[in-house]
Amino acid sequence: MREELYRPLGLDRTVTKDASKARRIRSHVLLGLSGAALLGGSLASVLLQPDFAPPPAPAPLAIVAKVEAPAAPKGPTIVRPSEGGGVTIADGDGVIRQSEGLDSVQTGSVRVLEPGSLRQSPSFAHLPEDALLEGSAFGRLPVRAGDGRRPLDVYAGAPARAGGTRVAIVVGGLGISQTGTQKAVQNLPPGVTLAFAAAGNSLDRWMQAARRNGHELLLQAPMEPFGYPQVSPGEHTQTVASAESGNFDALHWAMGRLTNYVGVMNFMGARFNSDPRALEPFLGELSRRGLLYLDDGTSPRSVSRDVAVAGSTPFASSDLVLDEDRTSEAIARQLDTLERIARAKGTAIGVASAFDTTIASIARWAKEAEARGIEIVPISALAYDPEARG
Repeated sequence: MREELYRPLGLDRTVTKDASKARRIRSHVLLGLSGAALLGGSLASVLLQPDFAPPPAPAPLAIVAKVEAPAAPKGPTIVRPSEGGGVTIADGDGVIRQSEGLDSVQTGSVRVLEPGSLRQSPSFAHLPEDALLEGSAFGRLPVRAGDGRRPLDVYAGAPARAGGTRVAIVVGGLGISQTGTQKAVQNLPPGVTLAFAAAGNSLDRWMQAARRNGHELLLQAPMEPFGYPQVSPGEHTQTVASAESGNFDALHWAMGRLTNYVGVMNFMGARFNSDPRALEPFLGELSRRGLLYLDDGTSPRSVSRDVAVAGSTPFASSDLVLDEDRTSEAIARQLDTLERIARAKGTAIGVASAFDTTIASIARWAKEAEARGIEIVPISALAYDPEARG
């Protein structure tokens, strides 16, 4: 009975030799299996552990700049007058642009947006900006800066202060007569635009004086008149034939004579301004360099406005020549006429030359006109500018 009570607990006191041997065999087997299981589990843990070693350093990225080849030159541009009074321009890609005639765009009614920070500080207005110049065989020529700024933006004079009646007056021929140039720079109000003749003298000195006094500047380039070469504006005349062939050596010579100007004005050039085939590449060259073109308005056969609008070139045209008669009385009458034009349409542009009577008459009229609510503004403020922002 006592033996039966102990059997369930494995406390059997009477163990045979065979039973003892069997238990030892079972113990060894269980011990071996336990060891194998432990070893297998350890091995699995090692194999399944994540790899904490630092990843290999990535290969350096190669930075390749995409450089586009310059566009191939297009075929010749065809420019012809259109039946509606404008011009039709077909370029080398077959794209046709049509202007709508002289009345489609009223220069003088479209204001160039004030460039804000793009405009030079008055303290540095007499200093050319290197970013707006490129070297050439003819000296430093104006060019758009790499960031898109144009000489037209940077060298522009102070804009209109209000939206009232505005008049731009351009006095040309500066640099030819030293006394006349000095009087124009010193006696004319800052709003008057000064145009320097490319054939003038001491142009850099006069440029700096004019810019310090707040004037906006233009360059007068000799251009082919009717009757050329018997009638000539002088050496380095930009001819119709040279412009049609894409030769702008004469223009570049003139451009290299001065800096800090916003555009080019014709000196003579009635024949040139009447030929669309010469004007289209010529105005394209000015636009490419970030300049405007001012037609002095002396030729009734000029098509410069149409070609400028069709080609998206900043442009202005004079309404009146102020001193064809150089007497003080005649100039005063012309200035009164200019004021009436401005009051009728909001703006007006007049051109004149740097004669003593002209300078004195304009200076006197300007003071009186301001008291009557007329604001004298630089030419850029009244130019058609297809690139104006805002």
